[in-house]
Parts: sequence; C-alpha cells; structure tokens
Amino acid sequence: MSKLNKHIESLIFVSQRSISRKEIKKALDTALESDIAQNEIDEAVSTLIDKYKADDYSFELVEISGGFQFMTKGAYHGTIGQFLKQSNVKRLSKAALETLSIIAYRQPIVKSEIEKIRGVSADYSVQKLLEKELIHISGRSDGPGKPLLYATSDKFMDYFGLKTPKDLPQLKEIVNVENTIGEPAPLNEAEQNSDMDVFNLEEE
Repeated sequence: MSKLNKHIESLIFVSQRSISRKEIKKALDTALESDIAQNEIDEAVSTLIDKYKADDYSFELVEISGGFQFMTKGAYHGTIGQFLKQSNVKRLSKAALETLSIIAYRQPIVKSEIEKIRGVSADYSVQKLLEKELIHISGRSDGPGKPLLYATSDKFMDYFGLKTPKDLPQLKEIVNVENTIGEPAPLNEAEQNSDMDVFNLEEE
C-alpha cells in the first residue's frame, strides 16, 4: 500500500463521522506540505474500498453522507446488534422517534405540520432532536410568520448509514418497524406532552 493510501486510511479510521474529499485533501496538503491532486486522492480511496471488500475484513469502507467512513459489513450486523441491545441503554422515546421519522420523510417541514400529523405538541421532541444534532434548522417557510423549517442532519445520515435522504426505505417497504435504536420505549412512556427524553448520544 502506498504512503498516500496509508495517510488517507488513518484519516478515515480516526474520524468519528464520514470525512469528505475536501477534508481529506486539506488534511493531507497541510500534513505533507504539498498540493495533492484530487485524482490521486480519489484513486487511493478507490483502492482502499476494494481492499476492504475482501472477506478477510469484517468492516468495509463506504461512501455515506458526502464522505467516507468505515462500517461493519452486513453479515455481522446481527452480532453487533445483539451486543448493542445488551449494553446500550440510550434510546429514543416513542414520541421523539415518531417526530424524527416525520421529519426524515417530509423534510423540510415546519413544526406545525409535524404537530398536525402527530396530533400533539412537538416542542420537546424537536428540541431534543436538535440537541442531539439528529436534525437541524434548514431555513424558513414562506408561510405566515415564516416559521422555521426542520430537516435531518449529517449526523442522522451517518448514524443510519445513508448517502442521501433518497436512501430512506420506501414507506411501503416498512412492516412492523420497531424502535431499533436501543430497547423499545416502555408503554407508559409513550405520548405524554412532556415526551420524557430517554435517548442520549454520547457527548462529542
């Protein structure tokens, strides 16, 4: 493996989120004190992608959310899921998960539309999703009062392994979907206006 490949590999490995081509080039140019051609970077990344396709590795290099990230291969998701189920107590409440789902499929969307769909106030859920950086404010609507528009964030894309919102499963493909982020929320927790926050991503 060339020296450039190893530098790029180390950058992607250490990043806690997907790292873009622009970020890779900027880091390389500064560290190596040279103007690395973008086509050289692209070729190196392509070589790395091919390398980790081999069965010798339980993880692979994938392009998601406008960048690159190491992720475990599908064959091992069951094992990892079992471990996370045993050890991960962080999860979305039913109300927050519903709100996130609505935003993901209807984005950009104003809070009043979310509340119309859910039938209850979404203030608390939206605030918590903003704090966890799973959604962001994408602008303002042209409607009366110009309310804020909400959309999913890059962190959301990274967390669910998506390149773009178009990669979300079609609604007709979803059957009996459960809360797959940790354990299902307790029944007595659902649908209270206070939406108890039971999902806590580790602080970054």
